[in-house]
Order: sequence, then C-alpha cells, then structure tokens
Amino acid sequence: MASSGYTYEVSLRLVGKRDGSVPDEPAVLTFEHFNHDDIIDIVERMRRTTGLAPDAAAAAAVGLKLLGEVMLREKRNALFDPLRTAFRTFITSLKSRAAGDADFLDRSAV
Repeated sequence: MASSGYTYEVSLRLVGKRDGSVPDEPAVLTFEHFNHDDIIDIVERMRRTTGLAPDAAAAAAVGLKLLGEVMLREKRNALFDPLRTAFRTFITSLKSRAAGDADFLDRSAV
C-alpha cells in the first residue's frame, strides 16, 4: 500500500556563528520527515500571500509543517497540549489570509 503523503530530507547547515565568524567545518543536521502535505507548494503559497520576506515565509512554513505533523502523530503526548489550541487558532488565521488558496497550509488542524 502506498503512503498518503511525502517524505522529505531536511538539512540544516551552520554557515555563520553569532559572532560573525564562519565555522572551519560547518555543522550539519539531516533527517527524514514524513508529511501529509506538499511542503514545497505551501512555502510558495506563503511567499505569495503572507507579506513575509521569501526566506521568512519559507522558514515559517517549514517550521509550522514540521511541528504540525509531529503534533498530529503524537496526539496522546501531553508535551504538545499547551500548544494545540493556539496552533489551531494560528493556522485558521493564516489560512484566512490566503483565502482562495484551497488547502493553504493543512487540511486538518492539529
């Protein structure tokens, strides 16, 4: 049975330290993440509709989708309980800014 979603390789590479220096050997973090939505498409929609700078829109979209999917999968984990209501409210508000862009961020609020 085929999965109903997308698998991503997420990579983060340190290219500059807070003091402005460049690391001799950049630290790299890479992991795989499954998501039920097309995150790349969502990034493009956020860039078009939120008024955020392109990199800020990308960071917000990726961060929200990574966190949202973990929260969906970890429904019984109380760790996320303090976030659930606020997250739903934020996603609903974000979707309303993108009226006309169906399924803008997430088909199912956490």
